[in-house]
Amino acid sequence: MSNLRDGIQSILPRAVEIRRDLHTHPELGYKEQRTSQVVQEHLSRIGVEFQSGLAGGTGVLGWIPASTDSASARTIALRADMDALPILENTGLVYQSQTPGVMHACGHDGHTTILMTVADVLKRQQDRPNNVLLIFQPAEEGGAGGQKLCQEGVLQGKVIGKPADAIFGLHGFPGAEIGHVTTRNGPMLAAASQFVIKVHGKGSHAAYPHYGIDPIVVAAHIVTALQTIASRNIGPLDSVVVTIGQVVAGVAHNVIPDTATLHGTLRTLNQAVDDASRHRIGEIANHVSQAFGATATIEWVGAYPVTFNDPGATDIFRKVARQAIGESFVHEELHPTMGGEDFSFYGLEIPASFFFLGLRPKGQDTFPNLHSPEFDFNDDAIPTGVELMCELALNS
Repeated sequence: MSNLRDGIQSILPRAVEIRRDLHTHPELGYKEQRTSQVVQEHLSRIGVEFQSGLAGGTGVLGWIPASTDSASARTIALRADMDALPILENTGLVYQSQTPGVMHACGHDGHTTILMTVADVLKRQQDRPNNVLLIFQPAEEGGAGGQKLCQEGVLQGKVIGKPADAIFGLHGFPGAEIGHVTTRNGPMLAAASQFVIKVHGKGSHAAYPHYGIDPIVVAAHIVTALQTIASRNIGPLDSVVVTIGQVVAGVAHNVIPDTATLHGTLRTLNQAVDDASRHRIGEIANHVSQAFGATATIEWVGAYPVTFNDPGATDIFRKVARQAIGESFVHEELHPTMGGEDFSFYGLEIPASFFFLGLRPKGQDTFPNLHSPEFDFNDDAIPTGVELMCELALNS
């Protein structure tokens, strides 16, 4: 373990440089060409075999065989996501985003850097009992890049290497302190679905609303009514979130438009609640619209399953983490988070375990939240992330 830590410390300055370079040049889902190229050049330089051009063009899959008999060895997959978010950065950092309206507000620059550093450290290890697959994934933020990679067979040995026996992933977490990690068995993150409700009314002059059917008023009533799903339709011990995050309507202050569009997300932890909530969203949209003389259409754009931590794989993580960083630094996440993750798709194929990596500086009560314009991945978390991913690759 000491040799592993010495190896990590020796290349840590380069890892920080990589992370900050990626932060400066963020790219949205399926457009991570530069990020993908940085990954490929790194893998080439350290002598790791890889396949690129995956999942629409930017995904990369690395392969490090066991040092002895790779045919009989277990194969452990490790995953990092690469995409950024359409957010205008407000950190004021010297390395802040140079792409207006795009930033690494969810720490994927840190995740990618950790896995690149893991590749470097593992390649230098003389004794590797397991094969390792390194998954550099595009489009986690709503693009389901993980699903595409699964469909291409990255876990089944169809792209490079051998079929994976288990997979591990991490996510930077402002709610935990540096050096600490959290996880849990079963549901770790919620199923996440996107929907679009389009309300069709009848446009008119704003001064004469009685000649039209105002879709904005209808949409406002729909937004309010949707909140009754959690309060009046789903049991209080079950978990559901229905959020409208975008409202699009109108072209001028004095014109009632023909249509109004609501973009929303549904988050649940089990299929029965998901089915019931979808049904109610459709009923509310249609019936509220009809009550005002309008009509509505609803489209479900995409869905991530529940991110489910396999108990066996998660017990392996706990054992490895406690031995590596100490029992007092490994914690149980008491409840699932209603955030979504397309790491969930990997868990539909093989045993999977996902953990949160602490980002909050020691002695500090708060840290900018994920998806915030003020967020920046904490470079001090890189060594812990690298060490745990290496230990999982070597000792799972």
